[in-house]
Amino acid sequence: MPFRGVDYYNLDELLSLEERMVRDTVRDFVESEVIPIIEDAFQRAYFPMELVPKMAQLGLFGMTLPQEYGCGGMNNVCYGLAMQELERGDSGVRSFASVQSSLVMYPIYKYGSEEQRRKWLPRLARAEAIGCFGLTEPDYGSNPAGMITTAKRIGGGYLLNGAKMWITNGSIADVAVVWAKLDGEIRGFLVEKGMKGFTAPEMLNKHSLRASVTSELIFHDVEIPEENMLPGAKGLKAPLSCLTQARYGIAWGAIGAAMACYDASVQYATTRIQFGKPIGAFQLVQEKLAYMLTEITKGQLLCWRLAKLKDEEKLRPQQVSLAKRNNVAIALDIARLARDLHGANGITSEYPVMRHMLNLESVKTYEGTHDIHTLILGADITGIPAFGE
Repeated sequence: MPFRGVDYYNLDELLSLEERMVRDTVRDFVESEVIPIIEDAFQRAYFPMELVPKMAQLGLFGMTLPQEYGCGGMNNVCYGLAMQELERGDSGVRSFASVQSSLVMYPIYKYGSEEQRRKWLPRLARAEAIGCFGLTEPDYGSNPAGMITTAKRIGGGYLLNGAKMWITNGSIADVAVVWAKLDGEIRGFLVEKGMKGFTAPEMLNKHSLRASVTSELIFHDVEIPEENMLPGAKGLKAPLSCLTQARYGIAWGAIGAAMACYDASVQYATTRIQFGKPIGAFQLVQEKLAYMLTEITKGQLLCWRLAKLKDEEKLRPQQVSLAKRNNVAIALDIARLARDLHGANGITSEYPVMRHMLNLESVKTYEGTHDIHTLILGADITGIPAFGE
């Protein structure tokens, strides 16, 4: 049965015609192109690259960036709804689009030179180039300020040494936005595929985000030309601002995964017969469905308001932390409830719930763990940071 959407509070009435058209276009794309192939991709642990040019044709990369760079120039509601629908298909598909848009195109637009914008943004928008974002390190995840990747000034540029880990798209990327310390200050660099000393081995044997490319980035005396530094990016604030963009998309995406699990659960509850009647006739099952619907609706309202704040340039990073923290947590709860409601059938690839549940375990961790976002909110509430010395 085709997905009809989850809209208990008539949120469609708050959306413009353009916003609904974007949502419905991506929804149709997910139904026709993603869902028929994604279980196989997950089982066989590969990212379906055939989706990338199709996503580019739909304008899903750099949706909110200016049209003069070949991007969409759309508002943040449109972007959020697109991420919601992509993650309804799979977290790996949404992750690809999030990284390309929020973690590669955004920093090049925000912190890059005009020459860098002209060189990369149109190509990334058309998916003629693929990007990745290198911040997390093997020993520094929640504490990016402790990074040990370094850049050293040499004639005509910089010498980069270090390693990054858990990098989406790393092994297939044509350009990596890499953060390193130069004279003790965090700076951004564009590291291009094929540069001597740069390797990006894929990380295998994952139980989560299997339909996604996850990689290490290794830099051994990589020579970076002067023109590949992002001139406007100075200090930790720059990469953290990129994470704010990505976390915003994740807040929407998690609702998409929750919708998929809820929709599957409603269909299953109304068709699965036990004790002579559909299991949806039993009170415990109805309680699970009521909980799912309630939390999805609350998450939708959070996202819509967050988008409006973002479009009005009133958004604070802590507000994004609240939405990412809440929406991913409730999506994972919903996925677990859906798995339980489906019984043994819930672990099979016939239903999407176990795949979403496994993916959401990673989504809860990346772009700031649940606990880190808790501390971000705690510091904002009390004025007292609790991150340590």
